[in-house]
This record gives sequence, structure tokens and C-alpha cells, in this order.
Amino acid sequence: MSEGFARLFSQMLQSGQEMARAFNPALESFDPRAFEKMIPTMPADMMEMWFGKTFNREGLDAKTRLLLTIGALTVQGALAEPQLRLAVRHARKAGASQREIAETIWQMSMFGGMPAMQKALELAQSVFAEEEDQA
Repeated sequence: MSEGFARLFSQMLQSGQEMARAFNPALESFDPRAFEKMIPTMPADMMEMWFGKTFNREGLDAKTRLLLTIGALTVQGALAEPQLRLAVRHARKAGASQREIAETIWQMSMFGGMPAMQKALELAQSVFAEEEDQA
């Protein structure tokens, strides 16, 4: 990245942050990871309602919906780290294997790029490691 572009990008980010503070000062202290700490996984009934057969009785099951969610979040890259970790946890609870989750993330490399795929794999591996620690 050229120095001029880096400076322009930095100014653009700073301007966006100032605008966000002006609209809602509470957003300055907002941390999406706090939600992950508060609710590490959804209760089974809630997961079934949102991702299972309550709203779409003959459609996709919870595991498939969560794998699709993981794919979409992978493409977003580092913008959705807490959400991706939650989706991986929920997919595991819905019956997805580590391999299925990894395959979903690998498939997204052509859409989100290698850095997004690598970051998503690292996040998924950290969730898998947490599972092993709890076992």
C-alpha cells in the first residue's frame, strides 16, 4: 500500500469513527466479543427455532444452515470474528464435524481470499481446542 493511500485510508477510518461517535456515543465502548462471553452457545430450543425446522419445516436442517453461516462469515474476513466463533460452536452442537467445518471454510477461499480463509481456520481451530480442553 502506498504511503499516500495509507494516509487517505487512515483519514477515512478516523472520519468514520468520528461520525459513529456523533450518531451514538455508546458505540465507542461496544465490544461484540462481550456477547460471545455472555452466551457462548445458544440454548438448543433457540438454535432449533432460528436454524432448525420451526421457521422452515421442510427446508435445511440446523447443521446445514450453520455451515452456510460459517461460509458467509468466512468471506467477511476479520469483520466477524466473534460471530464466526459462535457459529462454529453452534455448528458443532448441531452435529457438524471438524472436517465439515474446515471444508466449508476452505470452499470460501475462492470468494473471500486466502487471508480470510486462514483467519477463519485459525478461529475454528481455537474453538476445537476449547472443546478438547473441556473434554
